[in-house]
Amino acid sequence: MTKATETMTNTTVDTAAHDATGARDMTKPVLRLDDIRKSFGSTQVLRGISFEIRPHEVVALLGPSGSGKSTLMKCVNLLEQVDDGQIWLGDTDITDPRANQDQIRSRIGVVFQQFNLFPHMSVMKNVTLAAIKVHHWDRDRAEARALELLDRIGMRDKAGAYPDQLSGGQQQRVAIARALMTDPELLLLDEITSALDPMLVGEVLNMVAELKSQGTTILMATHEMSFAHDAADRIVLLRHGVIAENGTPREVMDESQNPETQEFFAHFRH
Repeated sequence: MTKATETMTNTTVDTAAHDATGARDMTKPVLRLDDIRKSFGSTQVLRGISFEIRPHEVVALLGPSGSGKSTLMKCVNLLEQVDDGQIWLGDTDITDPRANQDQIRSRIGVVFQQFNLFPHMSVMKNVTLAAIKVHHWDRDRAEARALELLDRIGMRDKAGAYPDQLSGGQQQRVAIARALMTDPELLLLDEITSALDPMLVGEVLNMVAELKSQGTTILMATHEMSFAHDAADRIVLLRHGVIAENGTPREVMDESQNPETQEFFAHFRH
């Protein structure tokens, strides 16, 4: 059996198992990174990153600017190709160039710093667009799922509104609803509060806390240290393209004996 055939078979088996049982296999990592390396020209940005995320786990990806957080997130959501190493989503090697990228993207929800909502479309159309156009859902199914999600984030009454009629926090919550449309196995949150007015950060972080309470598996890159401390199950701290720390928030943020780690977190303490 070729690697491509094996990948396709694994994916089919995974899908069938999920359909038959109504639940995903809780014994396997949702995401596994094995020795990920990435360079831009002569600059090594990621230098052997390995960690995994278990079902229902929230992992906060922290680190100073230039540590490799953004590049790592782009590799996981297939916006950048790795130079070496493998990224596994369940039993699927998503770094295999022969893998079905559209199918993989339907299994990963992504929310970026910018809301990326289409200004000429209503909230409902923004949330349902990919499900209908890319994943070929019928409109009734997509709109029913969208209303369920909008209700969940307190935005059902805004289904007919346009992005310029919403606050930044509301727009980001809509972007989160859009990312959840296909019930992804993994939700990537890439600095989702960076573009928000400080007064609006709390409502978006409350939304993430609610997703955590509902069992959503999340990898989030963030500068919101107090939130990471309180909401994350685990902290992965990057420094110079390698993992400097990997542990619980208490182990990494409060108890680390590494002077560089202590100095990094000291900047966020008052």
